[in-house]
Amino acid sequence: MKDWEAGIVRQIITEEQLKARVKELGEQITNDFKDDDAEFIVVGILKGSILFMADLIREIKLPLKIDFMEVSSYGDGFETTRDVKIIKDLDYSVRGKNVLIVEDIIDSGLTLKKILQLIGKRGPKNVILCTLLDKVTKREADISIQYTGFEIPNEFVLGYGLDFIQEYRNIPYIGVMDLEKYEKEKK
Repeated sequence: MKDWEAGIVRQIITEEQLKARVKELGEQITNDFKDDDAEFIVVGILKGSILFMADLIREIKLPLKIDFMEVSSYGDGFETTRDVKIIKDLDYSVRGKNVLIVEDIIDSGLTLKKILQLIGKRGPKNVILCTLLDKVTKREADISIQYTGFEIPNEFVLGYGLDFIQEYRNIPYIGVMDLEKYEKEKK
């Protein structure tokens, strides 16, 4: 049987911690926008945010619509190329709406800064950013994050939507990957 957790050396955020924090974020977002009449649209940044977004929107007790963007700034490597390429743009107009952008992890912030600028030019009422994980120590761009799940150290993490070569997204917790251990276990 294949080891679906090959290379993971430890959990840093458990499944239970994820569920509790997502519930708290949903309640906070609901409270912050319950008296705002503008349409509310949740935009997931594909592919990593999908599990977090699915759980989060179930906890937001507001009428809402969802949409997705897919962007790339990594090419085939682990470091950003600093060139943001839009692979899939929004299907709906955001003009006059409250737009909640949902991201899985923010490190340098360079990609998110470009996304925020792009959406901001489209006339939304508000652009709000919610991230599951924040690597504050890697930040290069000045961006404002309104909702943060967890601040994490500068380690290679995966699970709960975050991947390594498109694998590990279905791991129900956030784990730290040891690439050397992964290579040994995959042989």
